[in-house]
Amino acid sequence: MAEPLHIVWSRPLPEGAKPSTVTVSQDPAGRWFVSLLCEDPTVQPLPPTTAAIGIDAGLDNLLTLSTGEKITNLRHERRDRARLARAQRELSRKAKGSANRDKARRKVAKVHARIADRRRDHLHKITTRLVRENQTIVIEDLTVRNLLKNHTLARAISDAAWRDFRSMLEYKAQWYGRKLIAVDRWFPSSKLCSTCRAVRDTMPLHVRTWTCDCGINHDRDVNAARNILAAGLAVSACGAGVSPQREPSRTRRSVTKQETRRATVGIPVLSGREDVNGTDHKG
Repeated sequence: MAEPLHIVWSRPLPEGAKPSTVTVSQDPAGRWFVSLLCEDPTVQPLPPTTAAIGIDAGLDNLLTLSTGEKITNLRHERRDRARLARAQRELSRKAKGSANRDKARRKVAKVHARIADRRRDHLHKITTRLVRENQTIVIEDLTVRNLLKNHTLARAISDAAWRDFRSMLEYKAQWYGRKLIAVDRWFPSSKLCSTCRAVRDTMPLHVRTWTCDCGINHDRDVNAARNILAAGLAVSACGAGVSPQREPSRTRRSVTKQETRRATVGIPVLSGREDVNGTDHKG
């Protein structure tokens, strides 16, 4: 280039850092990025603390913490859905191969980039706060790929970005000396009473509050977060696992049902046979 480029730095380089790799890239919106790979001596383990938190992921509320706090789901894609639809309609009317179509394509890409940037910024703020405040963080081991097969909720689940949330927690916990524990997805966190440990037969997604036979009234998400925390602390303290073991396929028995029974070993059931629904934790 004949002249220096105008660059907006996302953050200053660490003092004395020497980049080992420089990567130049362009996103579909036409924005250029320069990524510098270097060692950051400022990233050090945080002072240890005794705080621990359980997290239940959802859609009505993005996260519900075992402390009772609920973090709102900002629904970034829904907020820009009208703008995105308008840009996509304009793109569909342009002739293929024309310069106007390329301009329209960039407009669509800019809307997508705006949504992704805002979502990523929100998740970074949440995960950084959780890692700084807690020594132990317990989450559910959700299989987002399978959950996306539910076409009714796929768009909302993608917008929540649970996979990105977990990925950020994993590397930040490693950076700052924190412990991240994932509880098996078959653990009946929503149907288990966090007080008397009894398990209900069913828990439809529309039920947001329920009263146990012991007389305790539960908020569904807060109760689930507390159960997730208790299960994670059990794993941390004694090495016990909440991840059920699968039987060999030669038994010709339903793996799902075997996992369900093993996940509730030692937990009293109120009535009937326990049947964990894999979609129980999405609401």
